[in-house]
Amino acid sequence: MNEYSNPERAEILTQALPYIQRYTGKVVVVKYGGNAMINEELKQQVMEDIVLLWLIGVKVVLVHGGGPEITDMMNKLGKKSEFVDGLRVTDEETIEIVQMVLTGKVNKSLVNLLEMKGGNAIGLSGTDARLIEASMKDERLGFVGDVIKINIDPVMGLLERGYIPVISTIGCDKEGNVYNINGDTAAAHIAGALDAERLIMMTDIDGILEDMDDPDTLIPELTISEAQMLYEKGIISGGMIPKVDCCIEAINKGVKNVVILDGRISHSILMELLTNEGAGTLIKADEEEIY
Repeated sequence: MNEYSNPERAEILTQALPYIQRYTGKVVVVKYGGNAMINEELKQQVMEDIVLLWLIGVKVVLVHGGGPEITDMMNKLGKKSEFVDGLRVTDEETIEIVQMVLTGKVNKSLVNLLEMKGGNAIGLSGTDARLIEASMKDERLGFVGDVIKINIDPVMGLLERGYIPVISTIGCDKEGNVYNINGDTAAAHIAGALDAERLIMMTDIDGILEDMDDPDTLIPELTISEAQMLYEKGIISGGMIPKVDCCIEAINKGVKNVVILDGRISHSILMELLTNEGAGTLIKADEEEIY
């Protein structure tokens, strides 16, 4: 038995109209990783959300990580993962594994899923056309990179031709060295280069909480200035600091606003963009009004 009658379904669709009008023709960058990537049911829903947005004219760019898959492959190959300050130590052997997993297994599987859902997608890595130019971040980390420059032309070309670009976060320098790039950092730079309407950071948490042990204290929206005050109060702390830093960097580079989205919620992307009920914390410039 259907939960909604046909008139009720039609009414629900009309309620999404103002949001569709806002985002049609605009660029939305989705940084995808975490539990929403590991859980097969959630993965299917994320792909459905992206294809639906694409079908209504939103220019979606999917930027993905794949940390758990990299760790799993390293374990299979008998290589232990090491981390410094939350970043994977990446020697020559590890960067080969990272390339294999991100640009091969993960990237192509996401492209395939989007195609199966009815979308047109093409996979890219940051080394294609030197999309992500990088330099070594810290010798202690090996081939872990900082983003120096984004060559956005190949992404723009795909968007103009009606494709969904799917980007793995591998970068390179002018000498041909390949680097593992933090997914949030890469997404912030790519979204900035695209002047994206919104950057969605999918995570495994509710968003920014006033009390990290109480999900009812979720902060649904804040400005950069308010975020700075939360740093000082210690409310934004630990692993949330670099994520919020990336959000602020994206806004400073021209992204209209950024949302730290709870990817554990079914169809959270559609909830965030096409309804008045979000699923995380939205960060905006001090002077911007959100509607």
